This record gives sequence, structure tokens and C-alpha cells, in this order.
Amino acid sequence: MKIYTIGVYGSTEQQFYGKLIENHIDTFCDIRQRRGVRGSEYAFVNSNYLQHKLAEMDIKYGHIIELAPTSEIREKQKAVDLMNGERKRDRTQLGHTFVREYKKHIENYDFDALVSNFDDIGANRVVFFCVEQYASACHRSIVAEELHKRYNYEVIHL
Repeated sequence: MKIYTIGVYGSTEQQFYGKLIENHIDTFCDIRQRRGVRGSEYAFVNSNYLQHKLAEMDIKYGHIIELAPTSEIREKQKAVDLMNGERKRDRTQLGHTFVREYKKHIENYDFDALVSNFDDIGANRVVFFCVEQYASACHRSIVAEELHKRYNYEVIHL
């Protein structure tokens, strides 16, 4: 199994869905707390549209809210961004506090059950999705790192 990560900021609808096609993604894991993006620019990743489009592409969709950072963790990163004068959309790295708190948040998550579910549905190329352009600026990189560490899956950041 290969693990991919993808964000949406900085992509058009064609580029975003094109990456899924080019990489033969068969399973899409939405790990956002809220499954919408403000404004029309990225409306193509709002939950209903996204799920419909993925179904047309024959890509399985799942929302794994347990892997979403809590509001409290996101607020801590927002404070760091504010202190650095950086917008969420422009961030290239997560703050140390966010990483520490998020790792605590997922330390009891049942990754074995997740992987078993992937096996049950025949997933081979799984992408983890959140909005940030850079994986290093998003919790999806931590999830991918954990899957690599535990199961030695190859990780590719799109």
C-alpha cells in the first residue's frame, strides 16, 4: 500500500482532481474537522461536491474525524501564525506546540483498525486530505509519518 497526502490551497479544481487520477488514488481520507472551505475559490473540496466528484471517479471516500485536530489544537497553531504574521494559507511548517499536542491527540488512535479497514476494502493507494498546500504545514504529514513508522508504507506528498 502507498500513502499519499494532498492539500488544496494553491490548486485549481483541474489540478487537484488531476493529481488523484495521475496517481491512481483509490481511497480518499478526509481528515478535516470541518469539511468545508470558505469562499468560492475552493468550493470543489466542500464535502458534498467532493464526495460526488470522487464517486464519479470511482474513488472511495471516508471522513476520519478522529484524525482531525481539535479546535483547541488548531487555536494554538493560529496563535503561532498570528505571532509570526503568517496566514494559514501561507504557512510552510507546523509549530512545535501543534505537533506535540496533535501527536498526543492521536497516540491512542487505532491505526491497526484503520489499516485493517483499508485491507478489507482493497485500498492500495490511499490519500489523506486537508487544505494546507504543504504537507509540512499540515497534520496530514504527521498521520502519514505514523503510518510509515508503524507499517513501513511508502509516503508521497502530492
